[in-house]
Amino acid sequence: MNTATVSTGLQSLSLSQRLVAGSLALLLGLTLLVGTGFAGDYRLHNGAHDTRHAMGFPCH
Repeated sequence: MNTATVSTGLQSLSLSQRLVAGSLALLLGLTLLVGTGFAGDYRLHNGAHDTRHAMGFPCH
């Protein structure tokens, strides 16, 4: 009988690595949200505005 082990290459991350990854994800998300909210092009601004309302976030 031949048995094989499967290695996915995934390793558990330390707490500091998870905090860095979470902080970067939060920063990217806020940059996208605020960047499109204050965009000069009215289509980007209106898209972000409508998305905020659809998600239940008040914006004004």
